[in-house]
Amino acid sequence: MTIQLGIVLSLLCALATNVGFLLKHRGACAAPDVSLRHPLASAVGLFRSKWFTFGMLVALVAWSFHVAALALAPLSLVQAVISGGLVFLTVLAERYFGFSLGRRQWVGVTLVAAALGLLGVTGHAHKGSSAEYSTAALILFEGGAVGLGLLFIFSDRFDRVRAQRGVLLGAAAGLGFGVSDVAIKAVSGDVPGGLHWIALAVCAAIFSFFASARSLQVGEGVAVIAVTSVAANMSSILAGVFVFGDPMGRDALEVAARTAGFVMVLAGAALIPAPVRAADAVKDDQSDTQIAPARA
Repeated sequence: MTIQLGIVLSLLCALATNVGFLLKHRGACAAPDVSLRHPLASAVGLFRSKWFTFGMLVALVAWSFHVAALALAPLSLVQAVISGGLVFLTVLAERYFGFSLGRRQWVGVTLVAAALGLLGVTGHAHKGSSAEYSTAALILFEGGAVGLGLLFIFSDRFDRVRAQRGVLLGAAAGLGFGVSDVAIKAVSGDVPGGLHWIALAVCAAIFSFFASARSLQVGEGVAVIAVTSVAANMSSILAGVFVFGDPMGRDALEVAARTAGFVMVLAGAALIPAPVRAADAVKDDQSDTQIAPARA
């Protein structure tokens, strides 16, 4: 029953996360430019937008569901289920936030939904959270994710990738969220050095907050949200299996089914490119931004 409750909490986290992302996108587009050189002014500018503030409150609820799920189920399973949040993202974006989705996007949605069902059916066989971990692998993983995120941040200096700045910032933010999630899992799993992992989780979350907000300002909304989600979930899934030793199944058939489920989640995400944003997405929020932009 513990695994099933973890899956339910993961689904609630996925729904709340994507609602929060879409609300934050609407607010961030109407807010002054985010700059890490002026973090306080940037944060004030963002929170003066009612939509961004409401989105953050929803995201806080999602985070509470996430922490509870991580305490009850393996990290890789929790993140794979949350990856299914792309289903919620596409449906909500089209019906309530003025985005337009094509046939390819809906194929991706269907694939992710099927993968989510497969993971839910095979999840009953495992008990509790991660069974074991490697501290050395944990350190290497977190260090590698931080390094890759910084590479994405500074890659816009190259002309060939500058046009993808929003997507790259979204990927960096997703890796930061993944680093934070893995650190939280380390604390909940009694990995030595708890205070260090808490500090890393907080720092990564703050960095991801600014990187994500900026990516929503300079990139296409749903594409950036999808990339952020995939980067966060893929990194955490890999950490769950290779760092914490999350079980893949009791026999070859179960291992194959769960492996197929993970692959289907990622394949479904890859089939969801950027939809076209509606022109009037944030017109009604312009009055909420009254401070001067904090530009880099």
